[in-house]
Amino acid sequence: MNRRMWRSRLRTASASLAVARLTNRRAKAGASALRVVLAAAVIALAMPAHAAARSFLWKVTGKGGVVYVAGSVHMLTPAHYPLSPAFDAAYKDSDLLVEELDMAELLAPAAQMAFLSKGMLGSDQTLDKLISPATLALVNKTLADLGPAGEMLKKFKPWLLAMTLEQLEMQKAGYDASLGLDKHFYDRAQEHGKSVMGLETAEYQISRFEGMTMEQQDHLLAETLKQLETEKASITKLLDAWKSGDAPTVEKIVLADLKSDPALYQRLLVERNRNWMPKIEELFSRKGHALVVVGAAHLVGPDGLLTMLKSKGYTIEQQ
Repeated sequence: MNRRMWRSRLRTASASLAVARLTNRRAKAGASALRVVLAAAVIALAMPAHAAARSFLWKVTGKGGVVYVAGSVHMLTPAHYPLSPAFDAAYKDSDLLVEELDMAELLAPAAQMAFLSKGMLGSDQTLDKLISPATLALVNKTLADLGPAGEMLKKFKPWLLAMTLEQLEMQKAGYDASLGLDKHFYDRAQEHGKSVMGLETAEYQISRFEGMTMEQQDHLLAETLKQLETEKASITKLLDAWKSGDAPTVEKIVLADLKSDPALYQRLLVERNRNWMPKIEELFSRKGHALVVVGAAHLVGPDGLLTMLKSKGYTIEQQ
């Protein structure tokens, strides 16, 4: 499995939904066959829903307050619904939804355009001049199957191209950003008139990728392309662990590879967790309860939010 790319589904909401909109448009440009594959994949992946003994959800208490912390997967399938009763109970007990960012900002047309403009190569740049010959060969091999749409994708920077191709593979397997856990609760909050707040902005999330060195982007793209064929089986294993609340397995899958690149680990996870902690701690002083929904990778491991909260004396109970 390409852990680097699937970590983005567990880490960032802006990338998942924005790339989903891009890939939907690219598919219309030259992939009628893709819709056939997608329909077949959805049927193949369909399975009866069942309640798990545990959920990827924790009740955190301390300083007189209660905050629920849920680990999100930003792309899911219809088979992952309905959620376990614990998620529904936490949502109903909360009057405030806190996510990585306020999705209203992300869904605004201006944010979509900003994402695209940040991920496009400059008029004086070409992909073949920015990435290694070996990576370029992988790109050409992969994009050959996409026809005219493939040529359009060559105008993307390596980080966005990697995310887009990974997203296309996910869509073929039936995964949908509009079914992600964060989008699910955002839609419910809008329906029920609950307040929503973000821990950071879409611009900041995008900067985490945009600020990667070209060497890092090249490596990310190459690893993505090498592992696309084995992606589906590995994702199924990860989602099974997530649905059963198996935090150690999720940690092993999503953090092992990321930790091998310390700079990326700090940039995409540790720095953001530290930025969020003061904002999350402020929630405990509220009169009502809050539900915090962030990428699952942010919760696990020695630098995860759960460890950070526990070290500050909060009581943590998995639901």
